[in-house]
Amino acid sequence: MLGEVILRTEGLTKHYGGVHALEDADFEIRKGEHVAIMGDNGAGKSTFVRQITAVEQKTRGTIWFDGREVNFAGPLDAREAGIETVFQTLALADDLDVPDNLFLGREKVLFKLGKFSILDYRGMREATEEGLRKTAVKIPNLNNSIRNMSGGQRQCVAIARTATFRSKLTIMDEPTAALGVQETEQVENIIRTLKEAGEPLILISHNMRQVFDLVDRIIVFRRGRMVADLNKEETDGQDVVAYITGAKTQPQFADKAA
Repeated sequence: MLGEVILRTEGLTKHYGGVHALEDADFEIRKGEHVAIMGDNGAGKSTFVRQITAVEQKTRGTIWFDGREVNFAGPLDAREAGIETVFQTLALADDLDVPDNLFLGREKVLFKLGKFSILDYRGMREATEEGLRKTAVKIPNLNNSIRNMSGGQRQCVAIARTATFRSKLTIMDEPTAALGVQETEQVENIIRTLKEAGEPLILISHNMRQVFDLVDRIIVFRRGRMVADLNKEETDGQDVVAYITGAKTQPQFADKAA
């Protein structure tokens, strides 16, 4: 059962000089809901996410998160508010182990001694184990450096951060694009685990099968604008492709673009 709105945007817009990468995006997602964002390359999908997470600063528009209007100064502010994002680049430190990666920039501290601190390694390891259990991620050796892990394991470590820090919203940008069949299945099982736990998720994906297997609703972007908001149960792959290619546009979005 879906809960109240956790994230809403109104008129969210991003211009790069004369390039209108995102224009007037009105969007909402409720607690417990999984929503896919689809569209061709350059349609505005990743630009939309970068505005929400403050990787970039919006040109205009309003963002509400968890019941209040927000203007995050940067990605760390978004993370501290409860938005965890898994980007295609993963942003993992190859030479660090799993707990150090999960707590990078958010280390647990036992004591602060002036400029020096004593880190709580035990606490970070226990929290890491809890996050991995919550997402059903299996990493044989937590002390192993990220460099020595498979692509699927690396992706799972990045996703496990969302459970470790009890995120209020998870965003995944093409989480299985570079993975094989078995590793893709592991990541998709994690997404199902988040769904069972009632945790909302925004999934950017080109994989039609994956989208129809995992989400409740599908948003389509084209040329920087939202052109469709579809209930998964009331559409199909051909219909989604028609919106992606521009053969169709829902009337409410066509009227707005006019």
